Amino acid sequence: MNIHEYQAKALLKSYGAPVSDGRVVLKAEDAKTAAGELDGPLWVVKAQIHAGGRGKGSFKEADAGEKGGVRLAKSVEEAAEEAKKMLGRTLVTHQTGPAGKQVNRIYIEDGSDISRELYLAFLVDRQTSRISIVASTEGGMDIEEVAASTPEKILSFSIDPATGYMPYHGRRVAFALELEGAQVKQCVKLLGQLYKAFVEKDMEMLEINPLIVMENGDLKLLDAKLGFDGNAVYRHPDVAELRDETEEDPKELEASKYDLNYIALDGEIGCMVNGAGLAMATMDIIKLYGAEPANFLDVGGGATKEKVTEAFKIITSDPNVKGILVNIFGGIMRCDVIAEGVVAAVKEVGLQVPLVVRLEGTNVEQGKEIINTSGLNVIAADNLSDGAEKIVKAVKG
Repeated sequence: MNIHEYQAKALLKSYGAPVSDGRVVLKAEDAKTAAGELDGPLWVVKAQIHAGGRGKGSFKEADAGEKGGVRLAKSVEEAAEEAKKMLGRTLVTHQTGPAGKQVNRIYIEDGSDISRELYLAFLVDRQTSRISIVASTEGGMDIEEVAASTPEKILSFSIDPATGYMPYHGRRVAFALELEGAQVKQCVKLLGQLYKAFVEKDMEMLEINPLIVMENGDLKLLDAKLGFDGNAVYRHPDVAELRDETEEDPKELEASKYDLNYIALDGEIGCMVNGAGLAMATMDIIKLYGAEPANFLDVGGGATKEKVTEAFKIITSDPNVKGILVNIFGGIMRCDVIAEGVVAAVKEVGLQVPLVVRLEGTNVEQGKEIINTSGLNVIAADNLSDGAEKIVKAVKG
């Protein structure tokens, strides 16, 4: 689960982290009042979407030379005008894809005197099962280029969970960021605050880009992105309240209501599989045969007929889907339940694309019988490789 920049800054501020004063704007008519509550003399107007690259982004049907999703203003009136220009429009960045995202919220904050821009992040390192700190002197909008072309400028190390965060971790980062004097103490303190927030709120990612050194030498968080472990959000009602469902894929949102593990992808073959490992293998073999999966969908081991029906509806609601592969190994999940769900869903929503079904395991014969006597135009598969080859062939004609 992700949240907006202004929400992330408010949360980190509650842990003592230094951030600029700002106001969120949801309606264009409120922009001038919000900007007037800030001191100036410089205002920063930021589009709020769940994607990076806003500064380099562009709005659809933008005028020639129009600025991106982060703009500077030198007066309250100018800040309000820039906010009005962005609200309701679609911002396209390298992370949104060509479709972009509609801007429904604007954040106006006080400008800062920037001396240096740095990069700082906390991540969960799956390889070591530890929290890792990533830092670089090359913060700002080109951090991806830095990572690709000069990775030696990025410091990364893990924190031993037996000790947790210690002051020497902060000093190591401070020296890597070429901080001096009082800045080192500020860095040690700041990293402690961020680590505490990361652990207590069950975050998966905390990114500060840029972390700035101001002209007076103090550190400040100029931008913040937070990602939370979706399986732990139930422990944090305050975090759950920050969820913005308009930023989420409608299909993924609908799937979550039925405890289905669904992730939309860019391909043309929809997949319904039970078990995350089998789902990954199914996507891989679809690519092996020359096509791309349209989704990751794990119906789980305890799916009911109703869940399978909803899963099928979600797959067919994607206009990019040109064919569907159902690949079920019946261990805990029974093949007859999957078959009943597929038949019920097809009869309810119709079937406009080729459908390949591979069933194996518990009650497989009953499942095949349900499919074969349903009257559906289904292509049977004997194994995973056979199923992938048949659906790709059917889709590609």
